Amino acid sequence: MLRTTGSAAMALTFDDGPGPYTTQILALLRAHGVKATFCLIGVNVQANPGLVQAIAHDGHTLCNHTWRHDLALGNRSPDAIRADLKRTNDAIHAAVPGVPIKYFRSPGGYFTPGTVAIAKELGMASIGWTADASDWNIKAYPPGSVMTGHVVSYVEAAAKPGVILLTHDGGGDRSSTVAAYRTLLPWLLARFELTALPV
Repeated sequence: MLRTTGSAAMALTFDDGPGPYTTQILALLRAHGVKATFCLIGVNVQANPGLVQAIAHDGHTLCNHTWRHDLALGNRSPDAIRADLKRTNDAIHAAVPGVPIKYFRSPGGYFTPGTVAIAKELGMASIGWTADASDWNIKAYPPGSVMTGHVVSYVEAAAKPGVILLTHDGGGDRSSTVAAYRTLLPWLLARFELTALPV
């Protein structure tokens, strides 16, 4: 289970896409020359193959984030887990044939020995995170200036060499995450190397 990059570099990860905000995240990363890791949900991949192609075209790392973000996946049978992960990989490869999928992230971080073992069997290392910006938690931080301010202040405090940062380009209103990265990318690049997880 990877929870740090194992180097001096920081890694940005984006979960639950692709979705309506993915294009804006990609444009920001491209403008700053930053590579990241995108943890993709199968149903969203199937609905948005062009966004998956854009992610791969820009050289970002791809990660399997299950078919439909089933938080209880780890409690299911090995066959059910394997079928879910394979179905997700197949959808990604239908959009971007031949692009490696070297990582798996369990929804909610609910890894079990079974999910980790099956991901490994399918050629994927399991990745957690060091720091969670909680941009998913719209009850605590409403979208808009409150969420944007929270994400910026949290990431500036949590940023350190080796950190894997969890943020989201999908799964809801991510306009605040986009706004936060407009501030964060120049700030982070002045202090850290930012890297995609290696393939």
